[in-house]
Amino acid sequence: MISTLSSEAIQQYILDHEGDDEQKLALGKKDISGVPPAVIAGQIKGKRKAKEKLPRWYNTPGIVYPPSINLEQCSSQATAQFKAELIQKTLIKNLSACADLTGGFGVDSFFFSTVCREVHYIEPHHELLTLTKHNHERLGAGNIFHYNTTAEIFLQRSAEKFDFIYIDPSRRNKANKKVFKFSECEPDVTKLTAQLFEKTNYLLVKASPLIDIQQGLLGLPRVRAVYVVSVDSECKEVLFLCEASFNDEPVIHAVNIVSNSVQQFSFKRADEKNTEATFSEPLTYLYEPNASLLKAGAFKIICETFCVDKLHTNTHLYTSHELKPDFPGRVFKIISTIKPNPKEATQFFPDRKANVITRNYPLMAEALKKKMKLNDGGERYLLAFSSLKGKEVVVADGVG
Repeated sequence: MISTLSSEAIQQYILDHEGDDEQKLALGKKDISGVPPAVIAGQIKGKRKAKEKLPRWYNTPGIVYPPSINLEQCSSQATAQFKAELIQKTLIKNLSACADLTGGFGVDSFFFSTVCREVHYIEPHHELLTLTKHNHERLGAGNIFHYNTTAEIFLQRSAEKFDFIYIDPSRRNKANKKVFKFSECEPDVTKLTAQLFEKTNYLLVKASPLIDIQQGLLGLPRVRAVYVVSVDSECKEVLFLCEASFNDEPVIHAVNIVSNSVQQFSFKRADEKNTEATFSEPLTYLYEPNASLLKAGAFKIICETFCVDKLHTNTHLYTSHELKPDFPGRVFKIISTIKPNPKEATQFFPDRKANVITRNYPLMAEALKKKMKLNDGGERYLLAFSSLKGKEVVVADGVG
């Protein structure tokens, strides 16, 4: 089926019908060049998903897509590229061999192949492995070796040493329920660490963006660094880099990938704990930390680092008189403080359009929009929050 789906005729059909309703197409009764319409519909859905998430796959002729769940679970191109660059910059520049113990759709393996002489891809599901191997060939990755086995069996049988090993445990248990603890995932990396460190000095473990970082640190030994990775301020994954000889407090890196640049703020939890936050009423500028900073728990140390003040202990918004252009997050310039009613909103939002943000405020954004008779849109912002003197609503313009 893979050779048929990657044929010129089928690929052209998918390209021509990329914008069609795949659900309607799937109900068709007539095969398309010998392929059931439901299968074609699945390929169209996959290609559409890849356009944003995996542009290199989308733009490569002959790519065949897996079931939706595999596309949902795989790394995005942006986060996979980040991991490959991280490994190259942080560990060894001339990487010889690495292993991806949970290969899946092979996105991470492909980008590891751009920085490593050879990549060993392990995947227990034969159909997914066959499809991924085909795609790797189409992508020109001739240095990836594919193994149809489990991580546990591969570790038992392989005599090779690796510059690093990557593992992304499945966050669905046998009952298909979502789980987040390493000990509940498949494979259970907490039971494999002794074996893993026999094969490598460096282990990179990917976790859900919902994982409790402290819980993750307790579950894994020798964690040298934690990377909280967001794309456009949406947290996508948390990475734990373990080193066999490391025995100190890990550094936490809050990473936000924006277009072609990377914002990064690094700190240790001891520094956060020992720092006193400073507080102020709203001044000229407001700052909203990106999602990685919030997930990483860098609430107080950014006051000291960026010379900004917090609005309230439980309000993760910051303020300053002077603009801090390097702040890792969104920046707003306050125009006015108003009362939360439609009449006051009219002066600043004559078209009734606003971007509403609430932080530590009794009403959620949707409820506040309804109360003030506002709709989504426009260029201007309405921010509602708790400050030292109580509940406040301000009108602001975005900066930068």
